[in-house]
Order: sequence, then C-alpha cells, then structure tokens
Amino acid sequence: MAVVSHFHSSSLLSSSMRASFLLGFWVTLLLPELAASVTRHYTFNIDYLNVTRLCHTRSLLSVNGKFPGPRLVAREGDRVVIKVVNHVSNNVSIHWHGIRQLTSGWFDGPSYVTQCPIQTNQSFTYNFTITGQRGTLLWHAHISWLRATIYGPIIILPKRNDSYPFPKPHKEIPILFGEWFNTDPEAIISQALQNGAGPNVSDAYTINGLPGPLYNCSSKDTYRLKVRPGKTYLLRLINAALNDELFFSIANHTLTVVEADASYVKPFTAATLFISPGQTMNVLLKTKPFFPNATFLMTARPYFTGQGAIDNTTVAGILQYKHPSQPIKNLTLLPQPTLPPINATTFVANFSANFKSLANAKFPANVPQKVDKFFFFAVGLGTNPCPKNMTCQGPSNTTKFAASINNVSFALPSVALLQSYYFGRSNGVYKTDFPAKPLNPFNYTGTPPNNTNVSNDTKVVVLKFNTSVEIILQDTNILGAESHPLHLHGFNFFIVGQGFGNYDAKKDPANYNLVDPVERNTASVPSGGWIAIRFFADNPGVWFMHCHLDVHTSWGLRMAWQVQDGTGPNQKLQPPPSDLPQC
Repeated sequence: MAVVSHFHSSSLLSSSMRASFLLGFWVTLLLPELAASVTRHYTFNIDYLNVTRLCHTRSLLSVNGKFPGPRLVAREGDRVVIKVVNHVSNNVSIHWHGIRQLTSGWFDGPSYVTQCPIQTNQSFTYNFTITGQRGTLLWHAHISWLRATIYGPIIILPKRNDSYPFPKPHKEIPILFGEWFNTDPEAIISQALQNGAGPNVSDAYTINGLPGPLYNCSSKDTYRLKVRPGKTYLLRLINAALNDELFFSIANHTLTVVEADASYVKPFTAATLFISPGQTMNVLLKTKPFFPNATFLMTARPYFTGQGAIDNTTVAGILQYKHPSQPIKNLTLLPQPTLPPINATTFVANFSANFKSLANAKFPANVPQKVDKFFFFAVGLGTNPCPKNMTCQGPSNTTKFAASINNVSFALPSVALLQSYYFGRSNGVYKTDFPAKPLNPFNYTGTPPNNTNVSNDTKVVVLKFNTSVEIILQDTNILGAESHPLHLHGFNFFIVGQGFGNYDAKKDPANYNLVDPVERNTASVPSGGWIAIRFFADNPGVWFMHCHLDVHTSWGLRMAWQVQDGTGPNQKLQPPPSDLPQC
C-alpha cells in the first residue's frame, strides 16, 4: 500500500521537498510501515507556447506552458503517475529517459515501439515505480523531433533517511542544455527526409532555455546561476540537445562528478566536462571562499568529427557570486573558460575513461561475468537510392542519407511493437532475425566499401529472460567516422571496454573492466572506435535502442530487443493499461 501525494508539475523542488517532508512526517508518526512508498501525481498538458529567442518568435510545443518543461520530482521507490493530455495537432508520446520501467514497458513512451502516440484531444496516464535508481534523468517527447522543445528534468531523491555518498550540497540546481531553432524542427526534418539531405542545423544552444550573451539579440536571455562563497552546489546536468554532444566548463572553477545517468560514480574532478544527448550527470561545484562581486561565464559548445554541417556556436550562462557591487556592463568581457577544439576525440576518450561505478556493498556493480549472447553491431551512416524521377541532395544526387546497425536501417511500424508482441500479432509487423553480426564484414574504420546502400526493414532481437548480453558497438567510416551516443531503453548497461580502430576479439577482452565499470543508459560509441557493453536482459517487453542524435535516429540508426517473460511472479510484463492509445 502506498501513500498518495498530489504534486502539481509546476512545483519547485523546494516546495515539493517541503510537502514531501510534511507528508512523510505525519505518515511516519501514524503509519511507519507505509512511510517508504509515496505515489506522486502529475498532469502534463501539451500545448502551444509563443517563445522569442534571437529576436525570432515562434509557436512551439510545451508542457504546462513552460520551456523547458516542469520538474518531475520523486524519491527512489516512489510510484509516479503522470496524466499526459494532448491539446496540439501533433501526435505525442513522452519517454521517461533512463527509468528502468521494470515489467511496466507500456509506459516507456517511444512511439510505435511501446505505444501508439497520443492523438489530438486524447490523454494517456503513465504509471511506473522508480526502482533502484537515484540521481538525475530526463523526460522528453519520443516521436519525430518533438523533443526539441518538449523536455524537462527528472529528479530522483534518495529514499527517506538515506544520504548522498558525498557531502550534502547547500543547494541543488538543474542545468539543461538544449538547442534553439528559429524555424519549426518538424519542418526541418520533414524536408530533409524528403530530399535526402542533411537537415538544417540549430541556430543556438541554450542553458535552461536561454542562449546567452554570445548570440545576437540575446544578452537579456542569459541564464544566471547565483551562488554564495564557500558553499557546495549540486548541479544536475542534462543534455537535452537534439543533435549535439557538448563540452561544458565554468571559468576558473573545477567540478567534481559524482553521478551519471542516475547511478553514483567514484568522484573525480574535471575543469571541462563532456556530455552526450540523453546523458545526465550530477556534479559538485565548490565555490571560492571569498568573492564579493565576481562573475564568470559558463559555456558549452559542440564536439563533432563528422562530415556534415553543425551548429558551431557557444552558449553562455553566468555564474554570479552574491552580491555584485557593480552592475555588469559587458557580459562578453567576463572570464571565459577554454573549451577543447570541436574535434577533440582524445579528450573525449580520456574523459569517458574516468567514470567508474562505486561498486561497494551498498551500491554494488552487478556486472555480468559470463556472456550468454554476444552481438557485434556496426553502427554508422549509409545511403538509400533516390526515388525514380527525383534528384536528391544526399551524398550524391542519386542517393539519400541513411543510417543503420549491421546494415539494417530500422523502419518504424504503423502499430506499436509491444502490442503486436503481447497479443501475438507480430506477423507482418516485424521479423525476429536481426543480424547478430554484420552480414558482410569489412574494415570498419579503414577505407569504406564502394556500396554504401543499407537495407530497410523492421527486425528485432529475441532474448530469453535474464540472458547475459555483451554488445560490441563499432563505429564505421562509411561517409566519415563519427561519435554515436547509443541509448538503450529499459536497462542500464556496464561499459566494460572501449578503444579506437577495429575491435579485436582476441586481444581486447583481456583489458575489460569487470570490477567497477560505469553503469549508464546512454554511451557514445567513439568516433573511429568501439565500446563493449554488458547487461542482464531482466526486464520483459520490447525495448528500443537508438542513436540519441535525432537526425541519425530519423535515418534509421535504431533497433529493438524483445525480452521474453521469466517464470517468477515479478518477471512478467504487466497487462496493458485500459487507456493505451490506439494507432
């Protein structure tokens, strides 16, 4: 039995925590055995909102009139119930990115994978329990490119009476990186898919929805983080950008990384961070002991090694010590951090290697020590032929850009995969013969093959419950080597190895970390390299895996896993909810 608490999604963290505390206080007095579990109710209204950035006003899709969207706050162990009501003309679904969704796959959110999208004037109630996770995650739309503006933070506090495994911060602050488009992102991707070209890039990056003083017409739209001297702040960093991995730094300050993707890590310090779309990171900022009127820029800009166009601009916010005695006249003259060059692949690899799980008695790292199923996935770009009697703007005028895993460019079905699987109607919807390795091996990081065409199909991998899985994710040099942040729904995985060049099955496993590898839900396949990940398939359902650069997902760099029920009572997919949207 759970205690029910109603939280409006507009509540601030402090008021939510205050309400939780008061509720928990009385519950503990009256019903101590129930104090551990709370049900938190939210309503998310999807609606239009006029927003002006860079002197451009446009109508965008938002939740509860906020951009970025409202905070979802809960404790580990809580049940969260969110009614999503669609008031716009677009079909919408929401993904609770990184939430494990144990046996509750109906509420994971990717359109045409676990559900049909919510149609205009319809609603759907997501209902899940947060199990074994604490830290920062994010929620975002999961259809086409709607997550460009429909996104917000998920803040998971530890269980009541549990403490952080690091010093208690003075204050906790979400920092969301995003992208701003002067035109509708839906029109951008629609045009690109039609003509086969790379889509137009964003016009700015944002911190908490604001581009900052380094862009024209934006000095008033600058995020300010106000701090006191000699205090420790927990910054909850979220990369919600559509298509860009980012470097981030605060001038004259270092940061201590303590958590990644809602899993604690062994703390390490860094002056510059690297964060991919879909990744989250909790970092401690210890402010200087005495700074009466100091102000510093904090900036983010992209990492990119590919061949296409990119938004190569810099977003800036202000770290402002209270209370400056003088107003700031020229924001661009403030101390500014030095970020790595745009293609700093070695920096990215070295930074990523710092992440290790706590791997202690309270927070163990349950890494699969043996592997039941091994997969080798070659990921990267490719081409589709241009339709007859049409000139395309892809790599050539006879081709369109595409992307694939093992040369399969995944086509989303017109009904949801999970419904098809659950009701035994998969015939004609998807096939179960997704290739476990490339059908035509080649020198993945060397000279690319002459034929760059991909196959287009809807195929999944079928796994028995609790199978231990290892996947080698190998970048390919077709149309240029590029980093790919791969996100696995429904699971966390351990990154047990990484390297440059082609994976070597004879030599590379000897260097695996099977003791304290980092546990994540999103990880970047290195540009011109590979990563090895392991996980237990302990969550029944159908689970999406895709590149979190939305342009690559749109081109087909995506697939799905079908995990069968186990024999135990808590090892079976729950029946579908009565309000599950119809296609």
